[in-house]
Amino acid sequence: MNDQHKSVPFSEALRVWIRVAALSFGGPAGQIGVMHRILVVEKGWVSEKRFLHALNYCMLLPGPEAQQLAIYIGWLLHRIKGGLTAGTLFVLPGFASILILSILYAGYRETAVVAAIFYGLKPAVLAVVAEAVFRIGKRALRNRLTLGLAAGAFTAIFFFDVLFPWIIVFAALTGVLGARLGVGALGDADPENHGASESEGGRERVGPSSRPSLTRSGIVALVFLALWFGPLLILAPAIGWENVFVDEWLFFSKTAVFTFGGAYAVLSYIAQEAVNTFGWLAPGEMLDGLGMAETTPGPLIQVVQFVAFLGAFRDPGALD
Repeated sequence: MNDQHKSVPFSEALRVWIRVAALSFGGPAGQIGVMHRILVVEKGWVSEKRFLHALNYCMLLPGPEAQQLAIYIGWLLHRIKGGLTAGTLFVLPGFASILILSILYAGYRETAVVAAIFYGLKPAVLAVVAEAVFRIGKRALRNRLTLGLAAGAFTAIFFFDVLFPWIIVFAALTGVLGARLGVGALGDADPENHGASESEGGRERVGPSSRPSLTRSGIVALVFLALWFGPLLILAPAIGWENVFVDEWLFFSKTAVFTFGGAYAVLSYIAQEAVNTFGWLAPGEMLDGLGMAETTPGPLIQVVQFVAFLGAFRDPGALD
């Protein structure tokens, strides 16, 4: 039996997701680069084309795109069990790290030692990010048009502060036009490897995709809506609506819906509200939280854990 027809044992996938979680430093670029190197290049569990296609979809969704990509690939390999495992493990190391650092920050203020540790980690994190951007970009940007789109997007967002959704809309319209002109116009077909398997080396070990089902989608939506609204339904009757915990639930639920384009698109708003509106942070403390999130594994958006911790630490109400 050929390698591409063998399913991936769940125990092997579990070890790989633990490895991915432990190496997921450097924000989305570093995390996506780690997954690409391990899942596509080393293991051959998903093809280059499927990986980039999934990444494009995840970039359009609110929330951390790297974690969503891990969930999707985990689901491809082992369905619901795989998706939950990949997504949970992806954030666990960062959750534990930021929780410990938040306790030290709030209770002891020994930030000089922590800052010294982070100072040593930053050059290594920068190297991971640069290598990941170079490797994925080399595979995704295959002709002058895709190179031009990448350069234009960088110029628009870096020099002119164009909002990320507008860049996505323009890129999508360009893709539609390219599709009408021919698949090869945007580099979906590799002219140097025409007719080859979509995976490098002919390897891909994911099962066939499931057909969409309205019933299954409704069940999944109900389960996750219950997980989302459950804390509010428990907290509000128990301790009332006027407390920091309900405020945090409402605020972070609202911001979660608008986190398109990764954490950077919403962090300035979170910082402004946390400092000026709610008083959870003092000026400058958001930068300390970002330093924690940048130099610990997991999505950068986990900085909200630091924000919420300090808010509740300083005003716990009845829940000391």
